[in-house]
Amino acid sequence: MSDTLAIIGGTGLTQLPGMSISNAHDVQTPFGSPSAPILEGQMDGHRVLFMARHGHPHRVPPHEVNYRANLWALQNLFATDVIAVNAVGGITRNMVSKALVVPVQIIDYTYGREATVYQGELSGVTHIDFSYPYTESLRQLLLKSARAVSEPVINGGVYGATQGPRLETAAEIFRMEQDGCDIVGMTGMPEASLARELKLRYASLSVVVNPAAGKGEGVITIKEIEENLLEGMERVKRILHQSVAAFYRR
Repeated sequence: MSDTLAIIGGTGLTQLPGMSISNAHDVQTPFGSPSAPILEGQMDGHRVLFMARHGHPHRVPPHEVNYRANLWALQNLFATDVIAVNAVGGITRNMVSKALVVPVQIIDYTYGREATVYQGELSGVTHIDFSYPYTESLRQLLLKSARAVSEPVINGGVYGATQGPRLETAAEIFRMEQDGCDIVGMTGMPEASLARELKLRYASLSVVVNPAAGKGEGVITIKEIEENLLEGMERVKRILHQSVAAFYRR
């Protein structure tokens, strides 16, 4: 079977406009149930899989997402490549609200999450190379697609993955900045490493929806996040449509 693109929608993207749905797969996995049925359909004549990371409607908080089941289910439906959409906070100066980012590295601050498919009775220990957590070819496809639809994106940056569901303290953000993080989110890990374990090519398209704690004026409000998310996701959708076309033209 030829390569198949899957899209994981985060906060603000629980459906994929323009996708003609032909099936909703309720996949059962060795790790339990995914966040939501995986939608299979056509976009511009190409097979696409879509999953809402937090369910539809949005109901699963980031620390309770069954990342293993989600990625395993996508692989089981023959996905080969995954574009993950993430809502994040901006830490460094150029990571302003409404900016779109294609990160190149990640630092994991999460804890207690089921973070590997390698468990139970194994014939041996398996270690993956995770030096470069995002697949460069898929990152480049996102960047080229953004240019094709005249949407500015930031190429690079380090995604700091925190536990949630609470937002971070200003001191925690200061520590993360000292560590080299540019953006902060709650869903980047273990999603990225599980994709690598399952041999799925993986990249993130992140939307900055607020300045991180201590980086803006006053406290972070849900109203601010929702307004930036609404505008950012419209831009994301344009890039995703172009990315689907570009993926199948390769």
